[in-house]
Amino acid sequence: MASMATKHILKALGEEIRHRRKPLGVSQEALAHGAGLHRNVIGRLERGTYNPTIMTLLSIAAEFDIPLSELVSCAERRMR
Repeated sequence: MASMATKHILKALGEEIRHRRKPLGVSQEALAHGAGLHRNVIGRLERGTYNPTIMTLLSIAAEFDIPLSELVSCAERRMR
């Protein structure tokens, strides 16, 4: 079972992904397709129920045209 800290960062990461996706008018399915992921992955990520690999996060960051470090640091700020 995931620790509370793990659940907290996964939720923050999901919120950051949703925060970046929605203003672009991109659906979860379109983001998944662009990142080479299954459409359910984005939904699970945004709900904080999926622990992604580094490659998954790199693919999503590339779709947002941002460095992985920015995606992660913004998620960490959401935890504060």
